Amino acid sequence: MQQLEQSIARYLDELDRADREPASIPPQRVAQLKQKIASVKQHIGKLGKIEERLLQTPDQQISLTDPDARSMATSGRGTGIVGYNVQAAVDTKHHMIVAHEVINVGHDRTSLATMAKSAQEATGWEKMTVLADRGYFNGVEIRQCAQQGTRPLVPKPLTSNSKADGRFDKRDFVYIVKRNEYRCPAGERAIWRMTTVEKGLTLHRYWPSACPRCPIKTQCTPSDYRRITRWEHEEVLETMQRRLDRTPQATRLRRQTAEHPFGTLKAWMDRLISSPKPCRRFERR
Repeated sequence: MQQLEQSIARYLDELDRADREPASIPPQRVAQLKQKIASVKQHIGKLGKIEERLLQTPDQQISLTDPDARSMATSGRGTGIVGYNVQAAVDTKHHMIVAHEVINVGHDRTSLATMAKSAQEATGWEKMTVLADRGYFNGVEIRQCAQQGTRPLVPKPLTSNSKADGRFDKRDFVYIVKRNEYRCPAGERAIWRMTTVEKGLTLHRYWPSACPRCPIKTQCTPSDYRRITRWEHEEVLETMQRRLDRTPQATRLRRQTAEHPFGTLKAWMDRLISSPKPCRRFERR
């Protein structure tokens, strides 16, 4: 709309020049400018109505060609495509898709437990191991999988910059269950301080009292104290991480399994496109 308003401003400036110097702009051009201004104003009116609809939608998105489609982020930074998110559960032995779902949510964080349940129902296996990539990591979903009888193996995304900056991250702090406290890399106790609820999750906060005088504080935190956050069901994530540590091939196996049927589909699509059905020739006799 801003670009269109700038266009109208340019057209109006040209019309003003025509009024001041009638000989500089032919009458045909003046008529064309007036027609352009009317067309642009009509377009602005249409965009205004779309904006009203847009502000009424929960996710601030409207697809004019497919109302259910949504903007999905792609692998390129800052890029996306309007479409759907296809979820698929694939059997590791036969590479067959045993369950699938099409959603219009642009991420996978809330799909793990649902797809695991669908795979259970489709195969009849009450106990199974679920392999997924980092995009599915969600504490609530992982816990729900465990409650359903499935064993999720999902790598945790590295969202903290501590390790990249050369500082200790949460994995360097050892949780002591009996004392409900952490032991920091310097050997100090990080005791429980408070409990908060954020986005429906109950989180406990811990930090040591020795931080200000710690000799290795620069390797730990730029703040006065190093605070550690622990979800009330963190043991579920810790148990899964131990299984991951014992299964180093899990990531490769997931990639070989989940990508296999899609690679087959793409190969067949390319064959159909590059090798169309030949036309039948007719000869006149």
